[in-house]
Amino acid sequence: MADDGQGRLSTEGGREGGAAAASGQMLLSLGLLALALLAAYRLYLRWGTRSGTRGAARRGEAAALPRMKRRDFSLEQLREFDGARNPRILLAVNGKVFDVTEGSNFYGPEGPYGIFAGRDASRGLATFCLDKDKLRDEYDDLSDLSAVQMESVREWEMQFKEKYDYVGRLLKPGEEPSEYTDEEDTKDHTKQE
Repeated sequence: MADDGQGRLSTEGGREGGAAAASGQMLLSLGLLALALLAAYRLYLRWGTRSGTRGAARRGEAAALPRMKRRDFSLEQLREFDGARNPRILLAVNGKVFDVTEGSNFYGPEGPYGIFAGRDASRGLATFCLDKDKLRDEYDDLSDLSAVQMESVREWEMQFKEKYDYVGRLLKPGEEPSEYTDEEDTKDHTKQE
């Protein structure tokens, strides 16, 4: 670099120096891109194939499970069906329990909504909260939810009714379970199909 006599610096060989700098920046950019792609590929190999294999195995287990007979559940009984202790996955929405086992890629232990497995998902779905600490471990009457949030719970309930088998009710503390007949159970299951 040299002073051009007016206080400005100029590079000797101006364009050649600029081309070399641009070439160096391009090589650096390509190198960073290659590293990012390599990192993404390694993450995929580590997590993607592992959960994909387990997810396929889980879906196979789910398909092999017989249809669940209708019954009612306490919160403690519902917790057994979290996909980890039992291959069947249940969750409750607005007092109704659904068998979501066929959606294990979403509701299984490694799924994005796995925190709802074996639980009452109503509050989490109404508030769009996926933080396990914010979900309640005791019976939740949802009385503090706003009208908009309760409407959201009802919409989620309808979506679950359309997609998954309804297998019973979530019991309030002290409430006795209903006795379901085989005829009721069969009629309701065929109605949904």
